Amino acid sequence: MKVLWILLIPALLAGCASGRGGDDYERAETRKVYEVKMGTIESLRQVRLEGTDSGVGTVAGGAVGGIAGSTVGGGRGSMVGAVLGAVVGGLAGAAGEEAATRKPGVEIVVRIDFGRTIAIVQEDKGENFKVGERVRILESSGQARVTR
Repeated sequence: MKVLWILLIPALLAGCASGRGGDDYERAETRKVYEVKMGTIESLRQVRLEGTDSGVGTVAGGAVGGIAGSTVGGGRGSMVGAVLGAVVGGLAGAAGEEAATRKPGVEIVVRIDFGRTIAIVQEDKGENFKVGERVRILESSGQARVTR
């Protein structure tokens, strides 16, 4: 039963991760001043946003791998198996966490009304933006988002 919980931890944390779409705000982003720019979408491109690397997958994978490896052989063989299992499990756990938390994104190229062209990448939350659509760009502290 413990092993099952260890394996589920990365999936549970992935479900708690905040989004990066146009409608998602972190608590720290409240009560900030945003500069609003209007523009027209010139192009859209689907991208992949890399997953998280919080260390949870590494720790969980290392624990599971160490436990599994320790069942191999006896005496020194058991210790060697535990160490190798922990290393391999940690690597597999880190890769699993990153893959489980990967998200689809969209690169949005917008021609701002005063002539400048910018590109913003954000999580694809199903906004279904269209080329030629008028949008707002909200920008603050070097971060920007595209909204309707």
